[in-house]
Amino acid sequence: MTRICTLLLFFLAFYTTAQDIRVKETITNPSNRINDGVVSLEVTGGRPPYTYKWSNQATPLSSNRATGLVEGISYDVIITDAQGNSVTRVFKVPTEAITEVFNGAMTPAVSALGAVLFWDPFAASGIYDPVVYIDSEKVPIPGWSPEVSNRYVLRKWIRPEGSKVSKGDPIAHISSESGGDITVNSTSRGTLNHLVGEGEVIYDSDNTKDVIKRGAHLFAEITYDEPKVLTHPNGDPVTKGIPFIVIWLVLGATFFTIRMGFINIRGFRHSLQLARGTYDDPDAPGQVTHFQALATAVSGTVGLGNIAGVAVAVSLGGAGATFWMIVCGLLGMSSKFVECTLGVKYRDILPDGRVFGGPMNYLRYGLEKRNMKGLGKVLAGLFAVLCVGASFGGGNMFQANQSFEQLAGQFSVLQGNGFWFGVVTAILVGVVIIGGIKSIANVTGRIVPLMASIYVIAALAVIIMNIQNVGSAFAAIVDGAFSPAAIKGGVIGVLVVGFQRAAFSNEAGVGSAAIAHSAVKTKHPPSEGFVALLEPFIDTVVVCTLTALVLIFTGMHEVEGMAGAQLTSDAFGSVFSWFPYVLGIAVFLFAFSTMISWSYYGMRAWSYLFGKSKRAEMVYKMLFLVFVVIGASVSLGAVLDFSDMMILAMSFPNIIGLYIMSGEVRQDLNKYLKDLKNNMLFRKQTAK
Repeated sequence: MTRICTLLLFFLAFYTTAQDIRVKETITNPSNRINDGVVSLEVTGGRPPYTYKWSNQATPLSSNRATGLVEGISYDVIITDAQGNSVTRVFKVPTEAITEVFNGAMTPAVSALGAVLFWDPFAASGIYDPVVYIDSEKVPIPGWSPEVSNRYVLRKWIRPEGSKVSKGDPIAHISSESGGDITVNSTSRGTLNHLVGEGEVIYDSDNTKDVIKRGAHLFAEITYDEPKVLTHPNGDPVTKGIPFIVIWLVLGATFFTIRMGFINIRGFRHSLQLARGTYDDPDAPGQVTHFQALATAVSGTVGLGNIAGVAVAVSLGGAGATFWMIVCGLLGMSSKFVECTLGVKYRDILPDGRVFGGPMNYLRYGLEKRNMKGLGKVLAGLFAVLCVGASFGGGNMFQANQSFEQLAGQFSVLQGNGFWFGVVTAILVGVVIIGGIKSIANVTGRIVPLMASIYVIAALAVIIMNIQNVGSAFAAIVDGAFSPAAIKGGVIGVLVVGFQRAAFSNEAGVGSAAIAHSAVKTKHPPSEGFVALLEPFIDTVVVCTLTALVLIFTGMHEVEGMAGAQLTSDAFGSVFSWFPYVLGIAVFLFAFSTMISWSYYGMRAWSYLFGKSKRAEMVYKMLFLVFVVIGASVSLGAVLDFSDMMILAMSFPNIIGLYIMSGEVRQDLNKYLKDLKNNMLFRKQTAK
């Protein structure tokens, strides 16, 4: 009986302890700004210490306070005490401002669309494990950063090569030129490997090779007994999947490259001739020249992605991501050829000279010609809806928002004046877009060469000042592409980061550029396909690569946790102290040109949905200008994320149509090349 009572008391005590964890929460919405919700917990009972498993991945397991939460969205936390007892609580930061309501409502939509775009079929089928594992850890110089100006020498090893060490064990003495010795302790448990010999220099800021070399500040490596899963602060494993949208775009680009007989390579010389105006026929139908159409389309792609996006890619994937960006850019040239050839072929020119073309036309009428009228209507309608949404968001509000943030960071007088910045920008955009495609083409034909020249010259200046290290930089790119660190996700992880950045940047396969190119003056649709294939080359192979090289040369590819645009700005600023101001202006020009190009894309999609009257066009233009002001003055978070995703979603209906009509494009290409060879095309006479 006594034993039974003892057992009952034990189980009662255990049960009481398990239920004794009490949680008192404090939920705060500190301002009208989005994504700044705070939940603080006061936990009593159970047996401390407690761990906190938040659904918010940025909150550490040890933290009882979660910050940066989206208002109106539910978050859960599992609180566990030292005995393993746990309780779960769900919290929601209440919305107050209308922007918080919109942001909270759109966040689930972003997650839903992201689940489609970034779904990983290989991981889902068990072919590929997306979880990132690390089998070793490099030990850095304590307190080192890319901006440091110092010289470090490994004075003495405390623990020999191959010895077993535990976290906190002293392993080496490092001497610093600025004075004093540093005793370095082991950062984890494992086997110690020496990367630098006694008396050797670890890092010298005056040695540009050290600045370029990734990991030059690392002097030891600790190999784990078993590989570890890399985790987010909240304990969730870090994954590097293979997004379906990237597979979709890259497979399409690869297919079109093979189907068109590597037109991206063999057609490059002729594309330059066309862009220079050698084959511009003044009597051909259309509204703009080959060069103007190219400038308009390039202005829609060359932008913040080349500045901020590349920095993010190189930061996540290392220098090796640059290699795969270039490969993807070269493949994307073929996608642009196919879609822009069809854009011209199926365009509709009204008596007043206005041109209506792009995926809406070739998806509907091209498929109708193949007895696929129903499918054509569905794909064309879906594309048009996505294009309108993308033009208001990713092609408008996002550009206005980011250009204001960049300029306000350099020119303090702008801070807090987003509304007026938006009004001025809207006026400038309105002056251009109300004039139609000819006005847009005239402006982009001037702005694109200007902004590209500013950026390219500055990037080349950085490279020339470090010309002796070009070999080392490209070696880092190639080595990083094929033998990257496990923490970068291995070869697959780096490849995906590079492909993803290139595909998102040049928009090959998205179909937007076909709308601008359809307005060109030409009698031969493939001629504009040749011109269009220059876009991914300019956007990705040239501009993105230059950005990556600047980051690598200046050592900024080592920096983590910094915003992309700021990282690129700091990279240029480390060589030219005044350049961040110039970059701020260049960002505005990038954003401005992108906005006016996307206004045309969205307007043509709007006309497909609501009619081709000039009144319908004016309604769209007025709405577009209103969204410019909204984008510059209001933080919309998930609304912008969703509309930006719509740009990528445009590729689904577009590439389906391109697959079906690729044979037709190949026939048109063969006829065009035959006519070109037989001198049957119009060509300007050169002065003798």
